[in-house]
Amino acid sequence: MSRVAKYAPVPPHSWRAYAAGATEPWQFTGEVLPTPDGRAPHGRYNAGVRGDQLARQWQLIQRLAKSRAGVALAELAAELGCVRRTVYRDLDALMFAGFPVVSEKRDGRAYYRFLDSFRLGDVPFTPDEILALAFSEDLLRSLEGTVFHDSIRSALAKIRAGLGPELSEYLARLAGSFRVLPGPHKNYSRFRDTIQTLNDAVLERATVRMRYRTGRTGAVATRELDPYRVWYRSGGLYVVGLDYKSGEVRTFAVERIREIETSGERFAAPDDFDFDAYIGSSFGVIAEPAIPVRIRFDKNWATYVGERNWHPSQQLTPEPGGGVLLSMEVGGASELRSWVLSFGPGAEVLEPDSLRRDVIASLEAAAKRYHPPRSRKRADRRE
Repeated sequence: MSRVAKYAPVPPHSWRAYAAGATEPWQFTGEVLPTPDGRAPHGRYNAGVRGDQLARQWQLIQRLAKSRAGVALAELAAELGCVRRTVYRDLDALMFAGFPVVSEKRDGRAYYRFLDSFRLGDVPFTPDEILALAFSEDLLRSLEGTVFHDSIRSALAKIRAGLGPELSEYLARLAGSFRVLPGPHKNYSRFRDTIQTLNDAVLERATVRMRYRTGRTGAVATRELDPYRVWYRSGGLYVVGLDYKSGEVRTFAVERIREIETSGERFAAPDDFDFDAYIGSSFGVIAEPAIPVRIRFDKNWATYVGERNWHPSQQLTPEPGGGVLLSMEVGGASELRSWVLSFGPGAEVLEPDSLRRDVIASLEAAAKRYHPPRSRKRADRRE
């Protein structure tokens, strides 16, 4: 039977050294406690943990923090729903993370608790909730430099400050096991003031006047807009509202706004405007009437297509040979064309016929670019 060493916290100055990069914040006291697994228990703790480990260790932290007299190993194992060996490992992980776990022997049994001087702080969150907050910071990384990302970062900093240094450091290491890497996205850091003006205008129902560059022609013109909603989609920020020039509800890309200011006028959004209905038929950003669309994907793309939700209206039908047929009712022909072309020869548009013709024309143009016709001069030489 192996034995686990009892550890005691080192003096305060060593805690600062540990924060600066020291590897062991604990000193061996000479006393040992029995473990049932016959293995050397203490060593460097691997910070990569699963979600169930995180939840269990969080419960262990909460239980030890509430018990001044200490909790017996058997009681901890029963409450956590695991074997004693697992509790030993979790205790070892907490000690390595910097928690001042101490043990006392009474009547031949070991009782575990935190030092009396240790204060956990007010922690109103579950581990899943804290991980979700950390996750959201990563999700909004594509908006770094804007009010959205900076606000969630500020909120997380306030939460961590209330957790105490040991718990904050522990959760930071655990959160490092879950990461979100943003895909291709636009850089909005230089549009911070534009985004702030739009956010204020949406909340205050204020009409804005802006200099806007159209995407197709590049022309810049002054437009007035009643902004109903700021919208993030596929790596881009957009504002949806009533465009005075066209008299219609339109979608504008934030990065194409050259100048913006509030006009001093206020507006009332129509009672019948439903944002979800407005974008409901869109395949991407462009709002157009929905039409039936059917696309056949070969077996090389069947799994990829079948694993994703492309649109709420989609239906997937297996095809002979391992392919899959995607059916949906959507608008946004230009976005659909670009999407279909991204699959190369692995996708075939069956309907609508207009989309099929557009894809064929794009593929033929691409083929000509990669295989330009021979010059007349070179052809003559062969003759």
